[in-house]
Amino acid sequence: MEQQKIAFIGAGNMSRSIISGLVTQHYPGSLIMAANPSQDKLDKLQQDFGILTTNNNDEAVAWADIVVLAVKPQIMAKVCQDITNDALADKLFITIAAGILSERYQAYFNHPIRLVRCMPNTPSLLGLGMSGLYAGSAINQDDRAISEQIIRSVGEILWVDEETHIDTVIACSGSSPAYFFLFMEYMQQSAVSMGLSGEEARLLIQQSALGAAQMVRHNNHLELSELRKQVTSKGGTTHAAIETFKQQKLDETVDKAMKNAVERAQEMASQF
Repeated sequence: MEQQKIAFIGAGNMSRSIISGLVTQHYPGSLIMAANPSQDKLDKLQQDFGILTTNNNDEAVAWADIVVLAVKPQIMAKVCQDITNDALADKLFITIAAGILSERYQAYFNHPIRLVRCMPNTPSLLGLGMSGLYAGSAINQDDRAISEQIIRSVGEILWVDEETHIDTVIACSGSSPAYFFLFMEYMQQSAVSMGLSGEEARLLIQQSALGAAQMVRHNNHLELSELRKQVTSKGGTTHAAIETFKQQKLDETVDKAMKNAVERAQEMASQF
C-alpha cells in the first residue's frame, strides 16, 4: 500500500478495527494517528499498535494526507465545523457515518473537500467486514485506490455508482448482522423450549450459521435459492420448516424490514 499519513477522527471500535487491520498488514504505526477527547482510548491504541495520538482534531487533520471521519452522525457537524479551514488543504476524507450525504460535508466544512463515503459493518472488528463505498465527483483513481486498500484491511468492499445505493448497502450489510443475530436468538429460544440448554442450542446454531455462510461463499456459482433447495428434501424436516416460513410470509417481512432500514437512512440524511 502507498505510504501516506492516515488520521482517524474518533477512536471507537470501527477506528480500532481499521487501525488493527492496517497494522496487521504491516502499515507503519508511525504513519497512523488517532484523535479523540478520551485519553484512555488513545493510550490503548498507542500501546497496542504503536500509532501516534492527539486530543486535537486540527493537529491530526493538518498532519495527515488521509482523514477518516469516524464519529457518530449526531456529532459529525460540530466535529467538522470545529476543524479550521487551514487544515483542510489537499486532504482525502473518508467518512464511515451513516445517513449523511456527501454535500452535507461540504457545508459542514464550508470548504470543498474530496470525500469517499463508506458504510462498514460490525464484522469488520474480526476482519470479516463488508463495506460499501461511494466516491464523490472530485475523487480521482488514486483516491479510490487508497480508500479501497484502507477499507479492505477489514474485509470485502463494494463500490456503488450512486450515492442513494449506500442506503441499500446499509440494509444489506450494515444492519444485517443484527438480522442474523435476531434469527439465531429466536432459534435458540425455540431449542431451549424443547429441552436443550442455552449453551447447547447456541453451539448448534452458531456453527450451522458459520457453515452455511461458508457454503454460500464457496459456491458463488450457485444461486442462493439453489443452495436452499439442495438442503430441502420434499416432505422432509427442512421442507416442513421452510413451508412454515413461507406460510408466515417471511419474504414480505424481510422485504419490509430492509426497506424500513433504507427509509430510516433517508430520514437521517434530512436530519443531519
